[in-house]
Amino acid sequence: MTDYDTLSRLLHDRHSCRGFLPDPVPRDQIEQILRAAQRVPSWCNAQPWQVIVTSGAETERFREVLYADATAKTPEPDLEWPRQYVGAYKDRRRTCGLQLYDAVGVERGDRAASGQQMLENYKFFGAPHVAVITSDRDLGPYGAMDCGGFVAAFTLAAQALGIATIPQAAVAAFAPTLRDHFAIPEDRLILCVISFGYEDEDHPANNFRTERADLDEVADWRG
Repeated sequence: MTDYDTLSRLLHDRHSCRGFLPDPVPRDQIEQILRAAQRVPSWCNAQPWQVIVTSGAETERFREVLYADATAKTPEPDLEWPRQYVGAYKDRRRTCGLQLYDAVGVERGDRAASGQQMLENYKFFGAPHVAVITSDRDLGPYGAMDCGGFVAAFTLAAQALGIATIPQAAVAAFAPTLRDHFAIPEDRLILCVISFGYEDEDHPANNFRTERADLDEVADWRG
């Protein structure tokens, strides 16, 4: 098997896990994930990412605080939400949501049940660990773009170790809560979190996979 085959398999096998076992990931494996993710390229090698990693009781405290605020407060993300989803983006977003709701038995049009499923974001889907990803505010969108590479590499390195992940922008929507809870300074943009741990393979939310666009939809060949 070539290196490309290995990478392709990891990319195909990785998915956003929405049901975790409570078992903690050993510290040395978390460090392996972080070391691998740090190898991604960044503009001028700025490496703008900073990561707060929670375990054990710290994850539980964060879970309780976030869930309480998410059910009582208005979202205040550091980064502006997408203005709208149209065309193919709207279709893909809708399909992903319907796949999830079908998997967990939420009937179409049942807003109460779909709302409860959405709130699972703020319980980290039961994950024992959370990685909070921040970037330097002065680096703006380019620092955030560099951190996107870090997030992708984190998820692939975790997959290579048999550890499931889900990057969550929804959690960063409550940036003031995260800033207060972790004493994150104002000069850091809160971008997302990555919930991670071992997948609960029996959880119904893990029983679907999203598709990817055909190459002709994303590649414009010139010459």
